[in-house]
Amino acid sequence: MSLSALLSQVLVAFIIDCDNEFEHLTPHTTSNHGSTGAGPWLASMAMWWTCMRFVGEEGIHASELENLARTQTNLNGMARWGYITFDPDTKLIRATRKGLRAREVWRALPGAIEERWQSRFGKNQIDQLRKSLQAVLRQIPYELPDCLPILGYGLYTKDRAQVRPVASSQLDIPTQLPALLSRVLLAFGLEFERESEVSLAISANVLRVLNDEGVRVRDLPSLSGVSKEAISMAMGFLKKRKLVIAGPDPAASRTKIARLTAQGLEAQDDYRKLIAAIEKRWETRFGKDNIHALREVLANLASQPTADPYPDGWRASVRKPDTLPHFPMVLHRGGYPDGS
Repeated sequence: MSLSALLSQVLVAFIIDCDNEFEHLTPHTTSNHGSTGAGPWLASMAMWWTCMRFVGEEGIHASELENLARTQTNLNGMARWGYITFDPDTKLIRATRKGLRAREVWRALPGAIEERWQSRFGKNQIDQLRKSLQAVLRQIPYELPDCLPILGYGLYTKDRAQVRPVASSQLDIPTQLPALLSRVLLAFGLEFERESEVSLAISANVLRVLNDEGVRVRDLPSLSGVSKEAISMAMGFLKKRKLVIAGPDPAASRTKIARLTAQGLEAQDDYRKLIAAIEKRWETRFGKDNIHALREVLANLASQPTADPYPDGWRASVRKPDTLPHFPMVLHRGGYPDGS
C-alpha cells in the first residue's frame, strides 16, 4: 500500500473514533438516524478544525476565520445545522449555545482518542508515529491547514488549502495526531496534484479500483471506502474528461457498470507511478530511515481493525466498509472523511 494510502487510513480511523465519541457525548439531530435531544445537526470533526475552534460568543469575521484555519469552511451549513449564526452583510460569525456546547466536546476529543489509541496500540508506537510525522514537517518550509480541506468540484486539495512559506525557525509544528497526519498527507497530496490533472482524492479512491472490463457502480463504495455521493462527484469528473464510460451491463441491463477508457487506463497508470515516485523523493528529501519508520508504524496501525461504533451510533446501523479511503473525501455534507 502506498504511503499516502497508509496516512489516509490511519487519519480516517482516528477521525471516525473522534466522530463516534462526539455523537455519543453531544445532543444532536440527524436526517436518517434520529435525534438525541435539542442539539445541532451532527457533523464530523472537520467542522471543529475549520470552524468551531476559532468561533466563540464574541464573534469573528469570516475572512479572519479562513485566515486562521488556512482553508475554507461550510459557513452556510454550520449556520443551517445550528452551530453558528452568520450575518452575510457584516460577515460576522458567532457560536450559538448549541455550538458552544459542541465546541467544548470537540476540544477534548483529540487528546482523549489519542489516550485510547495508546492503550490499544501501545504508547511507544503512538510516540514513534508522532516523532516520524514531526520529523517530516520540520523539513517542509510552509504552513498548512490542520485538517484536510472540504473539497469542491474536481475534488482538488490544491484549490482549498492555503500554503504559506515560512522560515524553518518559525515553523509551528502541531502535537495532536490528527493535525500531524493531516499536514503530512496534505503535503503529499499537493505534490501529487502539481503533476497530475486528476486529484489524488479521485485517483486514489475511484480511478484506482476501476478497470477496462467494467466494475458495477453499486460496488464502488465498498471497494473504495467512500460514500456513494463522493463516488457520484468523482464519476462526473472522470466521465467529463472521457476517462470513464458508464452504462448498463450487457449481461444484466438493470446493473450499471463503469469502465476505464484508454485515456483512463493511462491516467490510472500515471497515478500509480507518481505516488511511487513521490515516496522515493521523500526518502531522499526527509531521510530514508525516517520514511521507512513512518511507513512501518502506519502499516501496523492500518492493519488493525477499526474500533466498533457505539450501538446507538449511526455507523452501527450501516454496513461496515471493506476498506478505509486511500485519500480522505471531505465533503460539504458534514465534513466526514469518507464523504458520508
